[in-house]
Amino acid sequence: MSANVISLDALSVGSRDRLRDDLAARAARAAGEAGCSASSCGSKQAPEDMDPATWAKVKDHPCYSEEAHHYFARMHVAVSPACDIQCNYCNRKYDCANESRPGVVSERLTPAEAARKVIAVANKVPQLSVLGIAGPGDAAYDWTKTRETFHRVATQIPDIKLCLSSNGLSLPDHVDEIVGMNVDHVTLTINMLDPEIGAQIYPWIFYRRQRIWGVEASRILHERQMLALDMLVARGVLVKVNSVLIPGINDAHLIEVNREVKRRGAFLHNIMPLISAPEHGTHFGLTGQRGPTAAELRAVQEACAGGANLMKHCRQCRADAVGLLGEDRGQEFTLDRLEEDQTYDPGHRETYRDWVGKEREDRRAAAAEAQAQTGGQVAASARRCWWRWQRRAAAGSTSISAMPASSRSSRSMPRACVSPFTAVATITASAARARRTGWTG
Repeated sequence: MSANVISLDALSVGSRDRLRDDLAARAARAAGEAGCSASSCGSKQAPEDMDPATWAKVKDHPCYSEEAHHYFARMHVAVSPACDIQCNYCNRKYDCANESRPGVVSERLTPAEAARKVIAVANKVPQLSVLGIAGPGDAAYDWTKTRETFHRVATQIPDIKLCLSSNGLSLPDHVDEIVGMNVDHVTLTINMLDPEIGAQIYPWIFYRRQRIWGVEASRILHERQMLALDMLVARGVLVKVNSVLIPGINDAHLIEVNREVKRRGAFLHNIMPLISAPEHGTHFGLTGQRGPTAAELRAVQEACAGGANLMKHCRQCRADAVGLLGEDRGQEFTLDRLEEDQTYDPGHRETYRDWVGKEREDRRAAAAEAQAQTGGQVAASARRCWWRWQRRAAAGSTSISAMPASSRSSRSMPRACVSPFTAVATITASAARARRTGWTG
């Protein structure tokens, strides 16, 4: 059994402290391995920072909420193999059970097979909260299969969140149906605003029964992507924009993309590194186009400060991923391992959700109490220390206010002597870290 699977037997009230400690240790290990930090997750907003309708949409979605990805799992079903564009970084024919990247699947499913698989996973993985369709082609272009899959699953598991990923070319044609099916999360891949740059990423598109090449293809794609984003935002759908960072092609351009998608109302922007290797058989892989270094990726993300909120905990999931982010349990749920008749039992997921709700309440109450108890004490102590420091500076004929900013920073003072503002900020940050890790007492 996976280390991230929670035994339902452990969710009894009497064992809650033990379970919390166990989850805290797991979360700490996961944070160390995955680099989860203050700026590395999705929306960092707490429920008091957003309207209730938005919070209800994101609170259990591991890709949209910083907090939720510690608690909840997602699964993708590969029901939409057809695609209407060609990307130079994509090869949907590639399959490897040990390879984790978008477009890779071990088996393609019919809508009926997908529904059977979702029920099987929901019965075994109580953390499951989201069903996504992310290919291996395009969920909006292969819409008939996408729609049937969502209908079959929602009929039997009405509380599961539905989301899809698309390149945007066919998306505007289905926005009304998407909204009508309560699909309130859509991921839209936008790699460019400039068609000249787009022509280096997309050789062709298939639009209105025609194959269109080059700059004209990218111009149409760009216009349709912007239309899709505007239509979805106007209908209250949360949109996460994915962008693939391709050094030398769109790396500097993605800063402009970030600001534009923010202006149009995107909820999150996920800038991902290009995955490029010759064995994958993609155009970029075969022609030697490299992916970005970690430093290059970080530089672009930092340059987007002030733009759309960034998601940095993406694991670039397979199109058939199952489990918590960073975990792929898809091989446990291949069709040959599933019973033909699957009956959904909501008890396990309901029990787990009840536990998460109580844990969230306890954690927020503990953080607020700790801040109230310690914030005033630390601030008072720091204020006294600050005045002592100022008197020492005055005795040395050096005014604090006249000192260079770098010299009067908290780093230039004794460790215990920081400004009251910094002290309170430290307490606030500590409480925020407690909220982020999700496993405080």
